[in-house]
Amino acid sequence: MLDLYAGRFEGRRLGRGEYVVSADEKTSIQARCRCHPTLAPAPGRAMRVEHEYERGGALQYLAAWDVQRATLFGRCEPTTGIVPFGRLVAQVMTTEPYRSAHRVFWIVDNGSSHRGQASVERLEGAYPNLRLIHLPIHASWLNQIEIYFSIVQRKVLTPNDFADLDAVEARLLAFQARYELLAQPFEWKFTRADLRRLMARLNHWDQLRPAA
Repeated sequence: MLDLYAGRFEGRRLGRGEYVVSADEKTSIQARCRCHPTLAPAPGRAMRVEHEYERGGALQYLAAWDVQRATLFGRCEPTTGIVPFGRLVAQVMTTEPYRSAHRVFWIVDNGSSHRGQASVERLEGAYPNLRLIHLPIHASWLNQIEIYFSIVQRKVLTPNDFADLDAVEARLLAFQARYELLAQPFEWKFTRADLRRLMARLNHWDQLRPAA
């Protein structure tokens, strides 16, 4: 996965017609209708957000990020799962240049929507030019789509003050369209060499730890 971020795979540079896509779901985004309207910041006054609210349900935001081209795809779904994630994959893989690409590498974590060998066989069987790359367990922080999700959390969902789920979806998709107009590829600096040094340091300290 780190090699793919650096534009390499199995020791070779990625060529024309090869793309790297990072994808995941941001789950359980609630619509919280505040009992009193949120007050914007003013001189000498911070934003004021009413702590009491009514729940308006929750939706899931699925997104895919082209690591090299800074292109975004996203959709809102009522639930997560194999079928909703499959719709996100289809949204990307039926669009050029991915439809006719030589290879499209999909970086995903081990969530239930895309876990294990069954997901490899399902997605690569549906799209012969797709290669599914699973992150190690507990390594979702290495998935670049999580950087975008953190931006969404700060810029779109905080404070959570929505009349209903339609308002949540409208704001998410509007922000996605605006963000893509300005987006640049993330400046990823954590390389395979950095990982080796980190693992060596952890192994060193583990060997120094007293036996239980």
